[in-house]
Amino acid sequence: MNTLNKIKVIFTFLVIIVSQLTYSQSNVFKVTLDAGHGGHDFGAVYSGRVEKNIALAIVLKVGEMLEAYPKINVNYTRKSDVFIDLVERANIANRENASIFVSIHCNANKNTAADGTETYVMGMNKISSNLEVAKKENSVITLEKDYKTKYEGFDPNSPETMIGMTLMQEEYLEHSIILASKVEDEFEKLGKKIRGGGVKQAPFMVLHKAYMPRILIETGFISNPAEGAYLDSENGQREIARAITNAIIRYKNEYFGNGYDVTESVKTAPKAVNKAVAKDTANPVTKIVNAVNSSNGTAVSADTVFKVQIAAIGKKIPLVSKNFKGLNNISVSYEDNLYRYMYGQTNDYNEAKNLLEEAKSKGYEHAFITAFVGGKKVSVQEAIK
Repeated sequence: MNTLNKIKVIFTFLVIIVSQLTYSQSNVFKVTLDAGHGGHDFGAVYSGRVEKNIALAIVLKVGEMLEAYPKINVNYTRKSDVFIDLVERANIANRENASIFVSIHCNANKNTAADGTETYVMGMNKISSNLEVAKKENSVITLEKDYKTKYEGFDPNSPETMIGMTLMQEEYLEHSIILASKVEDEFEKLGKKIRGGGVKQAPFMVLHKAYMPRILIETGFISNPAEGAYLDSENGQREIARAITNAIIRYKNEYFGNGYDVTESVKTAPKAVNKAVAKDTANPVTKIVNAVNSSNGTAVSADTVFKVQIAAIGKKIPLVSKNFKGLNNISVSYEDNLYRYMYGQTNDYNEAKNLLEEAKSKGYEHAFITAFVGGKKVSVQEAIK
């Protein structure tokens, strides 16, 4: 073999190696975990129970559990008792190009009977109780140097001053709500009370600048003697961590593929809760594919339609390709105060997967397949059946 041919062989080999490494890295699900407060910011403190310590203990347990799964990378805004600016927490997730951002906290109330969990997504909801929680968490910025300049006049005592939400941020609202719903579903299985009966929206500064699906979890009230003791215990922290981990894995399985079923359930007998939340009965994507393959084809009945949802935002925009990164055949529906923009239409599930890949190649990395039967939205699994 002459020198030129040897060079060609070596070059080809290197191209293959680089391609495999690039594919492997792009196929990794990245989770940024944020333990609320830290350092000189103690968070809530009741009867010796300290929010910053409990939040960190839960985060480290969630990280340990997630790292046991293949193709999941975990990074942290803090792994020790240090103070991190709120905007820097979001920047850490952005620099890592995280798939999701999860901020973990504990709640507190002068009424020590208050109990239960709350899961928030970024939003401008003006419900007074939601704003009060946001005020408490946003007040951390007053401990930061030059916060008035850094946060451009944002007033932590008036969360409504947080303006300028961009199209990019709203694009992640749909998936943030889906992830938050799965967390609440797992908490309900654990027997935890779900305050308010569903996912809440509030203007949290720590979520505002994170450009990916992001949620903030209030794991319970450390001001409540019983719930506080539970959160401050090794067993309680591990159960809460397992519930959050299960929710994250279910979300990954459903929307990022290459999924692995949740391997461990919280081993606590369920008890009645005050408010029920919507159940998520979706199976991992791998099960959907198996169902399709076993049905000797991918086409379904003519009144069943698959589309690819690429965005869910609060703005109505013209359905022209230049507004959707060159994609044509865009449709829109209005649901839950959001305009849901969808690409393509087919009754063949394999073709829907091709449409999904095309949408992702255009930059809509959080796009997903939706299904309709007779004009009514249903789960993809139900449509296939």
